[in-house]
Amino acid sequence: MQVNDTHTHAFRFSQADVEAFARVTGDNNPLHLDADFAAQTPFKRPIIHGMLGASIFTKVLGTEFPGYGSVYMGQTLDFLRPMFVDTDYEVTFTVQDIDPEKHIAKILGEIRDVQSKKVTTKGVATLMHREKI
Repeated sequence: MQVNDTHTHAFRFSQADVEAFARVTGDNNPLHLDADFAAQTPFKRPIIHGMLGASIFTKVLGTEFPGYGSVYMGQTLDFLRPMFVDTDYEVTFTVQDIDPEKHIAKILGEIRDVQSKKVTTKGVATLMHREKI
């Protein structure tokens, strides 16, 4: 792994994913679950929980890039635009900084709506991986 290395991953969430996330976390805000309620908001339809969208960071960083054995040490997040069910997204990770002595990297993640190309969520993860960093 080197500075400026990148990795991309395509994904989408279903309404069933949103409902499961609400059950697990207890976040049953009607903005995520009730179409009639959400229709009265600026979004006009239910949005995905921000943390559900951001959960793609831990999935990819823990299993693909750098992968198994990664230790999550920190994460910043900016929620820039809403995310919706059954919408195609792509997350791109870019290595920003590496401390080879400590096996730690800072990796920028940016989620984009595939159709609009707009960034919905971004943040920097701090990871340790003894073999790959």
